[in-house]
Amino acid sequence: MSKYSVKEIYLTKQGEGYHTGKSAIFIRFSGCNLWSGLEKDRSKAICNWCDTDFVGTNGINGGHYDIEKIIKIIRKLWEPTIKEEPYIVCTGGEPLLQLDQDFVDNVHLAGFKIGIETNGTKIPPKNIDWICVSPKKNSKIILVEGDELKFVYPQSDFDPLQFEKLNFNFFFIQPMDNNKYNENKMMTENFIKKNPSWRLSLQTHKILGFP
Repeated sequence: MSKYSVKEIYLTKQGEGYHTGKSAIFIRFSGCNLWSGLEKDRSKAICNWCDTDFVGTNGINGGHYDIEKIIKIIRKLWEPTIKEEPYIVCTGGEPLLQLDQDFVDNVHLAGFKIGIETNGTKIPPKNIDWICVSPKKNSKIILVEGDELKFVYPQSDFDPLQFEKLNFNFFFIQPMDNNKYNENKMMTENFIKKNPSWRLSLQTHKILGFP
């Protein structure tokens, strides 16, 4: 039976993209194939602007778990007063380094829908309910279909328009949150005006102080 290294598991509201405002349990898997997560390696990382701590298992409800333990945790976290369909988001780091068919099948049997947030460099198991791909410059994107493509903007010499012909239902552009955030917001606004088929994504959880 597989063991999964999990940084944290928590109930929150989806903060960005198509499902903004939706209740969800986030399962953040440890590890990524584009950056070690260590500050000493940031300058060499493919996405050196990453704002997420995915190292280790020391977050809330973090640990090394089999699927039965994960199901026990998410059942406990999902509050009965929530009137929405039970939903988890598998994120990271890169969740597809660990997520397997056994995980997907058993979480479905437990009554939860599954979304993933991935960099698109791995092929997912079957029957995931929502696939969100966020492409990163200098990585090889092999997951070329899904529900949502969310492009963090700008990335130097990396044009989001190259992805428009891929088989996604929705295309989102999101300003990069770094020391040039105000400039990035203006660039994102200009992009949206020139390309109105793209939707705007903002990190509302940061604005409101959600996890």
